[in-house]
Amino acid sequence: MDLVPALPEPLRQPLKSVLGPATAKVMAEHLGLHTVGDLLHHYPRRYEERGQLTHLADLPMDEHVTVVAQVADARLHTFASSRAPRGKGQRLEVTITDGSGRLQLVFFGNGVHKPHKELLPGTRALFAGKVSVFHRRLQLAHPAYELLKGDAEETVESWAGALIPIYPATAKLESWKIGKAVQTVLPSAQEAVDPLPAALRAGRGLVPLPEALLKIHRPHTKADIADARARLKWDEAFVLQVALARRRHAETQLPAVPRKPGPHGLLAAFDDRLPFTLTEGQRKVSREIFDDLATDHPMHRLLQGEVGSGKTLVALRAMLAVVDAGGQAAMLAPTEVLAQQHHRSVTEMMGELAEGGMLGGAEHATKVVLLTGSMGAAARRRALLDLATGEAGLVIGTHALIEDKVQFHDLGLVVVDEQHRFGVEQRDALRGKGKQPPHLLVMTATPIPRTVAMTVFGDLETSVLDQLPAGRSPIASHVVPAADKPHFLARAWERVREEVSQGHQAYVVCPRIGDEEDDPGKAAGKKPPEEGADKRPPLAVLEVAEQLAKGPLQGLKVEVLHGRMQPDDKDAVMRRFAAGDTDVLVATTVIEVGVNVPNATVMVITDADRFGVSQLHQLRGRVGRGSAPGLCLLVTEMPEASAARQRLNAVAATLDGFELSRIDLEQRREGDVLGQAQSGARTSLRVLAVIEDEEIIAQAREEAAAVVAADPALEHLPGLRTALDALLDEDREQYLEKG
Repeated sequence: MDLVPALPEPLRQPLKSVLGPATAKVMAEHLGLHTVGDLLHHYPRRYEERGQLTHLADLPMDEHVTVVAQVADARLHTFASSRAPRGKGQRLEVTITDGSGRLQLVFFGNGVHKPHKELLPGTRALFAGKVSVFHRRLQLAHPAYELLKGDAEETVESWAGALIPIYPATAKLESWKIGKAVQTVLPSAQEAVDPLPAALRAGRGLVPLPEALLKIHRPHTKADIADARARLKWDEAFVLQVALARRRHAETQLPAVPRKPGPHGLLAAFDDRLPFTLTEGQRKVSREIFDDLATDHPMHRLLQGEVGSGKTLVALRAMLAVVDAGGQAAMLAPTEVLAQQHHRSVTEMMGELAEGGMLGGAEHATKVVLLTGSMGAAARRRALLDLATGEAGLVIGTHALIEDKVQFHDLGLVVVDEQHRFGVEQRDALRGKGKQPPHLLVMTATPIPRTVAMTVFGDLETSVLDQLPAGRSPIASHVVPAADKPHFLARAWERVREEVSQGHQAYVVCPRIGDEEDDPGKAAGKKPPEEGADKRPPLAVLEVAEQLAKGPLQGLKVEVLHGRMQPDDKDAVMRRFAAGDTDVLVATTVIEVGVNVPNATVMVITDADRFGVSQLHQLRGRVGRGSAPGLCLLVTEMPEASAARQRLNAVAATLDGFELSRIDLEQRREGDVLGQAQSGARTSLRVLAVIEDEEIIAQAREEAAAVVAADPALEHLPGLRTALDALLDEDREQYLEKG
């Protein structure tokens, strides 16, 4: 986010470069830094303390110190050692003095050549290193040093200052070179245009932007760093929240057709045939949605909830309400398996209400069509005709719904399932198929902490389903340490047999399919970094299914399901499993969302350490969907002390998806939190940590809403307007793309 819009000067120009052309080229290609403003917003990752300038007479042991001293003498010794048996080993001993005492420096091996040339008797320099004792004498081994030339006092001050910034660097450009480049452009920080309104800055006690930039790059004290970070976090949070607030404001200006269900129509008929009562949570969320649908501007709502909390039912009731009001509703699913599953469950729930235009269809019935890319030509033509004429009130499909050929009679509502798999462009393309903008309901089965929702999905109003429907059974989760305790793994397969013998079914999940032509190591799931390259390839569906069928699960009906199968084959496998004809389904993560087989009670996840926390929680949600208790076994070979095992222990310890998503975010590396939530690496968050800075994000959202309500065009805030243009410059609005 180039928040220094007044500093668009390129670092590299044909005639006059701010930096040397080679440095500027590396910065552009490897760090994405093109302008002076970009470089000023390339903040230090951390700060090294060189220690206070210390007199040689009172050096503390085992501490990092910086001394200013003069070289008294330097001697190069050769010696024999195991590495240099012929007496070719080299050791440079340099004695330095500051008038109060003497200190020995020592350099070994190839590290002797440069200091041997530079540290000549009489040379003054700064030396920094850790004090140790050798032969009862104090010494610094391989200290960093900087020769003092010219104005010694100034160099002492700048080099020995307590805090040395360490920048995110690359192999092509070391941190200290970036630091020198920053020093070159730092005077330009005075010209930075401040995006924060003066009243907000004063009210929050934040330092001006030029001061914050100076303090983050050249702090004199830790308080300077704290001041700078507090200010720069506000910049990131506030500018992003203003962008989101403007998007929300723009939505409220669009016209939409209000969709109010009739009292005795399709929705009422559907509710009457439900074999259970809605939870209080489902009723509350439905009310929020119906209130939005009744307004004359488009609903723009995120529905998030626990695995199995009944989001699909809530979405279906909203879709039926729109059909009641004379419109059509479309549900967009990320995979064909999920689209087919939704279509099957919707038609089953609706019964004769889904048989509009057919013999035996109920009075208020409508037609429910499925549209996917792999459908046959005849079925596809029929589905397209039903949509264009309005015969089909409901359509469930994949990306195929977005194609130009697809025309709706009167599209009133778009439901997007698993929002993080669709970009803004795709959802907008589908919304563009309405005569007026249709209402939008976005569903996600990955519970998101409130502040992440506010940062990534900030343009959506949020509804949360955190209550499980009655009759849902608890899921017990256990970690199975296959390497430490192989008998635990044997017991896991026994448990699968026991469940099947009681008439239940099981899932076995693997990270990989097993027919890859490419390197199997690349096919692993979301593999956390601590699992090194020397690990065996992740387990594969095809291999595991064969081993189980011949080994511990011999005699049981085992089938496989993965994303590379033909759609009809996938559908046939799911139908057999749902009907109870298959005992054990060995699958990849294609079963992660939406698959609903109440009779499946046990899941074994192999190589569980290869999956992310949220993904494990999603997978686990496929069992315990009926009246029998669920069991999830997380199989891993990672040692007990590893971060991967701690992650699995966290999943086993709680069924609270919101708590797990917090743990997931806290454990991820910096910068992963928002995925590609904003356009390009250049605009990702730098100092704002979404979980850590919840309070700032919440306050920034309030401030942003107030600013946009008072001045939607930001006419009186040119600095903020320019910062927004810098944030959204490449593909406007694409900063909201969801990974």
